[in-house]
Amino acid sequence: MSARIACFGELLLRLASPGRELMLQSPALEVRIGGAEANVGVSLARFGHDVAMLGTVADNPLGRAALGELRRHGVDTRAVRLAGGRMGLYFLATGAGHRPSEVLYDRAASAFASAPASDYDWNALLRDTAWLHLSGVTPALGAATAAAATDAVRAAVASGVRVSFDGNFRPKLWAAWDGDPATILRPLLEGAQIAFADHRDIDVVLGAEAGGDADAHDQRFARAARRAFDAFPRLQRIACTTRAQASVEHHALGALMATRDGELHRVEPRELPAIVDRIGGGDAFAAGVLHGLVLGWNDADCLRFGHAAGCLKHAVPGDFNLCDVDDVMALVRGERLDVKR
Repeated sequence: MSARIACFGELLLRLASPGRELMLQSPALEVRIGGAEANVGVSLARFGHDVAMLGTVADNPLGRAALGELRRHGVDTRAVRLAGGRMGLYFLATGAGHRPSEVLYDRAASAFASAPASDYDWNALLRDTAWLHLSGVTPALGAATAAAATDAVRAAVASGVRVSFDGNFRPKLWAAWDGDPATILRPLLEGAQIAFADHRDIDVVLGAEAGGDADAHDQRFARAARRAFDAFPRLQRIACTTRAQASVEHHALGALMATRDGELHRVEPRELPAIVDRIGGGDAFAAGVLHGLVLGWNDADCLRFGHAAGCLKHAVPGDFNLCDVDDVMALVRGERLDVKR
């Protein structure tokens, strides 16, 4: 697995209420490291890939601790810049029953969000890289990060680096400034070979399709995928998960992949009772699909592996999916859940 994969995005500190408590119900918060692109990078590194994190963190003990946590899981952090400023934070109150979870962002003016786009030498950063992964979270943070993400994708396309883009639309982040998501996200999709997006992500960029709201999710996804393939000639695959929720702790997770040649692959929903932590599930799915693509698997196998990785993440506390290839393949094969001895 010599193909180097670079992930560009913000490393975050996650401050979560203990257990299922409301925010500050008791005077304690659990601290973990996270961030959409870092989550993908950690999964891929644990799957055995050569992974580098790109971005900027605060030049203080918090930033260095975040980098150390990535290195602990095998991610190369040498190209991450250290700069003055603060770490981005997010606060999580995990829901219970029919009370949903809630995320509060505190990312304004972080070292990453404040870094000028000119600080990144993309020709050097992407040297000897096969894939660049990034998401819609980065451009949602402001003009500087939007410009940096656009520059990264354009440099990747120019140098033959394949681009993986996860829509990850975050309305709360976009609402904090006057950016236009449709205009800003378009060049990222234009450069991507694979997009992790559902019909709602595609509607953000191309505009909502008239009618069809009553159609099944699969039908809306297939139509949106065709619109995206028509609009973005480089795009070869679009993949997403499907989710039905009986409660905060009990979901059913499926998966879909559309290809430019008109195929639509499905993985039927798997029941996920007693969910431990759903944050990062989509990133685990993306990493699983990318793992298969890098290894040259067929699309159906890539989707099955990604789906199984996403399912397993729901049983792992924290943002990172710490399961390895054997764990994921055991679920793909439907092996029994006996204690491993």
